[in-house]
Amino acid sequence: MDIPVKIAAVDFQVPETVITNDDLTKIIDTSDEWIRTRTGIERRHVLSGNESAVQMGILAAKKVVAKSKIDVEKIDYIIAPASVETHAYPSTACEIQAAIGAVNAACFDITAACSGLIYAMGIGRAFIKSGMAKNILLVATDAVSRCLDWTDRASCVLFGDGSGAMMLTVAEDGQDDILAVDLKAEGHYGDFIKMPIPGKNCPLVEPNEQEKMFVKMDGKEVYKYVVTKLPVYIEECVEKSGLKMSEIDYLIPHQANLRIIEALEKRLEFNPDNVISNIQEYANTSAASIPIALTEAIRSGKVKLPATAILTGFGAGMTVGTTVVRLREGIA
Repeated sequence: MDIPVKIAAVDFQVPETVITNDDLTKIIDTSDEWIRTRTGIERRHVLSGNESAVQMGILAAKKVVAKSKIDVEKIDYIIAPASVETHAYPSTACEIQAAIGAVNAACFDITAACSGLIYAMGIGRAFIKSGMAKNILLVATDAVSRCLDWTDRASCVLFGDGSGAMMLTVAEDGQDDILAVDLKAEGHYGDFIKMPIPGKNCPLVEPNEQEKMFVKMDGKEVYKYVVTKLPVYIEECVEKSGLKMSEIDYLIPHQANLRIIEALEKRLEFNPDNVISNIQEYANTSAASIPIALTEAIRSGKVKLPATAILTGFGAGMTVGTTVVRLREGIA
């Protein structure tokens, strides 16, 4: 079977609390200029008090369900790309299912870090194309701020919290919205970005050394990896889609660092006006960054629909995900 897939809706949710670069100077030796020059980031939204990644995911999911006009009881799967979850279990997807009443949905989380949304799109696409499902809700949600060393200016300035959701369904008009998906993983580069999970050995055996649950990243190696490999992977995915690069209207990359986005733009010879970035407002929101950027760009008119676009993400693993999509009017 080769059932066409429709991207029915996309939306997002971020916390109300905003921390500016100037705010960070109160707790670390840094400056607004230092952060903006190296990353392009000016602000980030972070969870406060008892707010959680699950709560953000629930709100984003409800928006997408309402926009898609799909009955929650007809959702077949909920897939949650979630690397910094509220609980190890139950899964984030199960918690979202309970909150929105999607009683017939099978639920699971995936861990592909910042590539997670594209990985989930690949899985959802395969399920629909094969006839295994008709309606699939994807919810990328992470609370990275809870796992940062706020004394380390090299890492803590980079991230924010957020959730992005997308509804995939059968394209009744026969028009396939996901033209190609390319997923890659290179585990031998896994040390570039890591986050340990603390745990104690049984008291009957030798004790282990406890690591703190902080994100650790080798920024220079990540930059070199992405600017060298990602353009090649993007070009391969565009070729798989049957389109030419000149036929792609927009590039919507993972929002990790403005310098990386600019390097991709230059390497792929994209018009800067057609490369979408909102990193200055949200920083790196992990797998949520692409749906956040996509939704905002559509609503602001920067992305004019209908359109073709490259969505591409990279993250810990190292993982890379790229998809070439058609974007319909009304999805955001």
